[in-house]
Amino acid sequence: MSASIIRIEGVSKRYRTVGGHFGGGRAEVHEVKDVSLEIRAGQAFGLVGESGSGKSTLARMVMGLETATSGHIEVDGIRLPVHNRGDAMVLRKTIQIVFQDPYAALDPMMKIGASIEEPLVNLTVMEAAGRRVMALSLLHDVGLPERVYDAYPFQLSGGERQRVCIARALAPRPRIVVCDEPVSSLDKSIQKQVIDLLESLRRKHGLTYFFISHDLAVINRLCDEVAVMYRGSVIEQGARDQVLFRPRQDYTRRLVDAARYFQEGIPRLSA
Repeated sequence: MSASIIRIEGVSKRYRTVGGHFGGGRAEVHEVKDVSLEIRAGQAFGLVGESGSGKSTLARMVMGLETATSGHIEVDGIRLPVHNRGDAMVLRKTIQIVFQDPYAALDPMMKIGASIEEPLVNLTVMEAAGRRVMALSLLHDVGLPERVYDAYPFQLSGGERQRVCIARALAPRPRIVVCDEPVSSLDKSIQKQVIDLLESLRRKHGLTYFFISHDLAVINRLCDEVAVMYRGSVIEQGARDQVLFRPRQDYTRRLVDAARYFQEGIPRLSA
């Protein structure tokens, strides 16, 4: 069995809120409550839950974009939060993210080639000629023609823009890619193409995916282990077939029953 590349131990995230015009009603709100997960190297790990369940907050903490209120997170041997520049640089190379909205993730005034090369400028000492070769190779990897290198985001379709975002995420050669609802804004036919691409890239580059989604059909197509979040807590976790076909928790059963169609034949569950 592969070693764990992400360890999440007893992690919570609390936000302090203030109510009223005069600061009354101060309270703490939990976004994430005492979550523990381990993700193995090379695995596609799915985190599923409805909007507001805390899954994106957990993903941001794994990326180092937010700090846990309590508990511990370790990414490829680096304990978060990092406190020195060297570890911060290593972390940024090790873990990258693909966001939900590909248009918002790209600078509309920057050509595609420059967007893909930007992580190489910031994280490597590669010269311009090498960066161009790398960017063109990545465009090929994600199924886009070389002419896209000189295009602007508005000249591409949504599916093409998301392929660019995937190429950009792969530029620094990460070991881990966090995918935060990466296909939810795409048409169903394009979703399948992007999911197939992600699976192909995982095999080619030996990637680990931490895949965030509310769509069980997408999780079923790509992931081999699944955790279910509800109101900030992980309430069920296990192999994909166990969680999606034989769920133990009523909430998971309701999620499955609420999904009207599945591309991989997940059955509706009786009460």
